[in-house]
Amino acid sequence: MKRAILVPSITITTMVIILLLPNALFGDPRTQTLQFTCRAQLQNNTSINVPNFVASLENVSNQMRTSGFGVAITGSEPVIIYYLGECYGDLSRVDCILCYAQARGILPRCYPWTGGTIYLDGCFIRTENYNFFQEHTGPNDHAVCGNITRNDSAFRESTRRALSQAILAAPNNNGYARGEVAVSRAVNDSIYVLANCWRILNANSCRACLQNASKSILGCLPASEGRALNTGCFIRYSHTNFLNPIPGNGNSRGRVIGIGIAAASAAAILVIGAVIGIYIWKQRIIEKKRKGDASKLVKTLHDSSLNFKFSTLEKATGSFDEANKLGHGGFGTVYKGVLPDGREIAVKRFFLNNKHRAADFYNEVNNC
Repeated sequence: MKRAILVPSITITTMVIILLLPNALFGDPRTQTLQFTCRAQLQNNTSINVPNFVASLENVSNQMRTSGFGVAITGSEPVIIYYLGECYGDLSRVDCILCYAQARGILPRCYPWTGGTIYLDGCFIRTENYNFFQEHTGPNDHAVCGNITRNDSAFRESTRRALSQAILAAPNNNGYARGEVAVSRAVNDSIYVLANCWRILNANSCRACLQNASKSILGCLPASEGRALNTGCFIRYSHTNFLNPIPGNGNSRGRVIGIGIAAASAAAILVIGAVIGIYIWKQRIIEKKRKGDASKLVKTLHDSSLNFKFSTLEKATGSFDEANKLGHGGFGTVYKGVLPDGREIAVKRFFLNNKHRAADFYNEVNNC
C-alpha cells in the first residue's frame, strides 16, 4: 500500500520573509473574506492569459512586500491583464503580507474567467482584462451591515461624526484615514472608523468614492458595525476596536512626571536601571535563541523533501477540489491527491500568522 505524503501547500518565499522579520510588529492581518466575485466572461486565450496572470501576481506580490500596494499591466491587446492589490492603511508590512497571501490564494479560483475581485477585512485585490484603475464607482457598490443593533441616539451621532472626519481626512492623506470618536454620555464607549481609497485614485476620485460609500454605510445604522465595499474604496465602522496599533505610537498616559526627594529619586532610578538592564539582557538571550530557531526552520524548509511547486500540488488535487477534501486540521484543510509519478499525497493547505505556528506545522508534517 502506498504511503501518503503530507505536503504543505504554501509559497516558501512568503514564509521566509516572515521568518526573517523577528522584530516586526504583529497585529491582526484581518483575513476574513467579505466578498469574492468572478467575471461572467471567459478568457479568449488561456495559453497566454495564464502566464500573464502568474507574472502579474508575482509582480504585485513584490510591490506589496515593500509598500503595501501594487499594480501591474501584463501582456498586450487583446490578451492583457490589469491587476491591483492593496492593504488597508493600518496593517503593518508583515500583516499585509499575510493578508495578501490569503487573498492571492483565493483569486485563482476565478480561472478561466477574465477577472475577479476579492475584499478581505484587511486587503483588496482586483484583476480585469481592461483598464479599471481610475474607476471609483460601480453597480456592485454596497454596504455589509452587522447584526447587533445600538438604538441610542448618541451612538448614531458619534458614528456620523467619526465617518465625516475620516472622509474629510483621507483624500489628503494618501487615501487613508482612521479615527476614534467617544460616544457622548457614555463611559469607555467609542466608535472606530477606517477609510481607505485605492492609492491609484486621485484626491477628487477618492473623495467621491468615500462620499458614496458613506451614504451607503450610514444605512446600516443602528447596527453596531458596518462596511462599505465600493469600486474605489473601503470603509468600516465598529463599536469594537478593530484597528491595529500605530507602530512607535507612545502612550502619554503611561508617562509619569513627578517631583520627589533627591535621595529617593536617585534610589528609584538605580533600581529601575537595574531592572531594565536585566530585562534587556534576558531579551537579547531570547532574541538570539529565536533567530537561531528561525535559521534552523529556514534550513529545514530548504533541505526538506516536501518542496513541490504549487502548480504540481494544484494539479494533483484537482485544484483543491472539495471532492478531494479529507478533513480540517489545526493548521488548515487537508486534500488527497496523486503526483505525476503515481505517489499518493495528502496536501495540507494552510495559513500561518507567526513563525511559531510555522515551526509547529513542519514538526507535524515531519512526524507523519
